[in-house]
Amino acid sequence: MVSPLHSYNKNYSSHLLMNYKITLKPILDFSISFLAIIVLSPIIVIATILLALANNGKPFFIQKRPGKNERIFNIIKFKTMTDKKDSNGNLLPDSDRITSIGKIIRKTSIDEIPQLFNVLKGDMSIIGPRPLLPRYLPYYTNEERKRHHVKPGITGLAQVNGRNFIDWEPRLKLDVKYVDTVSLKVDFNIFLKTIYKVLASEDVAVDATKSQPYLDELRRKE
Repeated sequence: MVSPLHSYNKNYSSHLLMNYKITLKPILDFSISFLAIIVLSPIIVIATILLALANNGKPFFIQKRPGKNERIFNIIKFKTMTDKKDSNGNLLPDSDRITSIGKIIRKTSIDEIPQLFNVLKGDMSIIGPRPLLPRYLPYYTNEERKRHHVKPGITGLAQVNGRNFIDWEPRLKLDVKYVDTVSLKVDFNIFLKTIYKVLASEDVAVDATKSQPYLDELRRKE
């Protein structure tokens, strides 16, 4: 027999979790991103100027990504690579296109800063599963599709546990685990670990395709 106190504690915990996910988390996202943009504005201005010079007047990289409920939005990042192509018109590997200033921008994770505007707009959260490519959508399992039950994040559980250097299956499992366990405590721990990894420049891949193949290409072969 379940005691009334146990039921009360369980219901109270569920209420706190829902209150965090629906009310507090969006407020924190907006507040943190707004303050971060103000504090980081000198870096944003300097990076924009330098990358505009390095990329023929194109300092930003904008790409379609699926967000919450698989709704497509435009993610914005600093453009760290040129658009150089081979003789067949295909883009060269990341390592052949990244600029000198782009290497510094990527190594210090400054390239992620413009996503604060995505958070401010409401398309993203500070913490959540990373928004991946739309072409991956048909290749998720039903369990993996749960990663789209929440807003994608600038950083997340997978990013503080290996980023692009862990295989796809454990990486997507971490995304689902985050969705199932999201709380203020979990988000705070991920936030602290992210700061450490950024300062230590850990798990930063110059050419992400060399550390992890494209998910759709990998699963088509299975």
